[in-house]
Amino acid sequence: MATPPGECPQCWAHAHDKSIHKALKGAQCEPCLDHMHNGCPDRVPKKQSLWW
Repeated sequence: MATPPGECPQCWAHAHDKSIHKALKGAQCEPCLDHMHNGCPDRVPKKQSLWW
């Protein structure tokens, strides 16, 4: 599944692919914690609005 515009590819994958966190067996997900505390550095760009 492709990451929608405006979303972080890593966060999107971790939210929608349950096998990623299942493999951790209850442990903290370091990439998720990093993005939660420091923000997402690599969001997919949104298309420019044609409204203005």
